[in-house]
Amino acid sequence: MKSGGEAAVAEWQAHFAACAPQVEVRWWDDPAVAPEDVAYVLVWDPEPGRIARFPALRVIFGAGAGVDFITRDPDLPKHVPLMRMATEGAAQRMGEFVCWSVLSLLRGARRIALQQQARDFTYFDGEGLATQTTVGVMGLGHMGAQAATMLRGLGFPVIGWSRTPKAIPGVEGFVGAEARDDFLARSQMLVCLLPSTAETNGILSAPLFAKLPKGAGLVNVGRGAHQKIDDVIAALDSGQLSGAVLDVFETEPLPPESPIWTHPKAIVTPHIASLPTRRERAEHVARAIAAHERGEPLRNLYDHDRGY
Repeated sequence: MKSGGEAAVAEWQAHFAACAPQVEVRWWDDPAVAPEDVAYVLVWDPEPGRIARFPALRVIFGAGAGVDFITRDPDLPKHVPLMRMATEGAAQRMGEFVCWSVLSLLRGARRIALQQQARDFTYFDGEGLATQTTVGVMGLGHMGAQAATMLRGLGFPVIGWSRTPKAIPGVEGFVGAEARDDFLARSQMLVCLLPSTAETNGILSAPLFAKLPKGAGLVNVGRGAHQKIDDVIAALDSGQLSGAVLDVFETEPLPPESPIWTHPKAIVTPHIASLPTRRERAEHVARAIAAHERGEPLRNLYDHDRGY
């Protein structure tokens, strides 16, 4: 679990003690804690029905930027505010990871790793220059905008697609369903940073891949539900995709028997694109609790009606 489980409780307690000593931190299964005394929970992937056991809950804090593993709970108390983890460094981390991913695809990092493992010193040509490779970013929220800006700084031509118009210097925007095909046709590298909604789940599949240029690269740092992994593998095998960096998966941890682990064109990372340290997350939650208790509005809340 990204929160560290019971083994990390002492570390969480130490971080909160340093920044908010008035906040008492306990483990889920502490028998000395009465459910009615719990005002806040910090969770990543709680078992269904667990959060609903706390009748006086004031705020639910997600331990990550996404809250999919929380909202899938059918018993989730939707009247309780659900706040995403959005630390100050989150967008920077995501931008760094996206730049690393796109450069890894451009410069053949997966092939390099396999050759190193095989002690194979065979030379091979690169795939081109950043200045000659158009990157399409799907989803231009806070993190998408930062990633697009940082890619521009590396010299990539960057285009973006979003539901509503976004103004990002140097980034050509495509808006709405009617513009998506034109956007895809120009995306030599596709980066997915969409929210998880009924419309976006399963979007990274064969019909979309067919609209990309032959040999496009794929980076998914959005949600595991966005991709149909069998379609990703088929596109890699056929050459429609030249490579992929996948940081998120519908089932996490990714099962050891998944064929994507060993695919020669895929880089698999364990959902680490923009995960802040526990200290950063503790400080973020402590500030939010203090603001909430002062009566100030919470930020970055999940909207149950819109699904993101």
